[in-house]
Amino acid sequence: MIGPVIETARLTLRPPAMEDFPRWAEMMADPEASKFIGGPMPAETAWRGFMTMAGAWSLTGVGMFSLIERETGRWLGRIGPWTPLGWPGTEVGWGLHADAQGRGYGLEAATAAIDYAFDTLGWTGVIHCIDPDNTPSQRLAERLGSRNLGPTKLPPPFDAVRVDLWGQSRDEWRARSRASA
Repeated sequence: MIGPVIETARLTLRPPAMEDFPRWAEMMADPEASKFIGGPMPAETAWRGFMTMAGAWSLTGVGMFSLIERETGRWLGRIGPWTPLGWPGTEVGWGLHADAQGRGYGLEAATAAIDYAFDTLGWTGVIHCIDPDNTPSQRLAERLGSRNLGPTKLPPPFDAVRVDLWGQSRDEWRARSRASA
């Protein structure tokens, strides 16, 4: 495994490992869980996304972490720093398995991932590319202190997808962290 391991109160964030793929494929096959991250797809297509994320860690040193529940070892989703070619900024993105949603895992993991992006990677800002109809992700972005910066364009093959750019600077994040501490 190439990359860091971060522990929070309930979670371990680490680069993807082969044992994560069955639940990754479940998430990507679920119409609701995958609705805003590519839509439902067969395992063969999900495999390509899984390998892309693992390869991103290997070649660029960033990619979404696998989100693991510490108590059970269960894979809960993917979350973390992501910088695809042509992307509108340095993103911390997320996608959670249906059975992991609504339990605060997204906030806990995204907070750790944003801390990592600013403190370790030295990023000066983070963005989140969110579909205008994805209210759960909008709520999470707001809880993280990000704000809607308006519509943006993604590079091909996602250039037809409608997304709003949410985000904040490192200084805003650090001010928020002190204020909420």
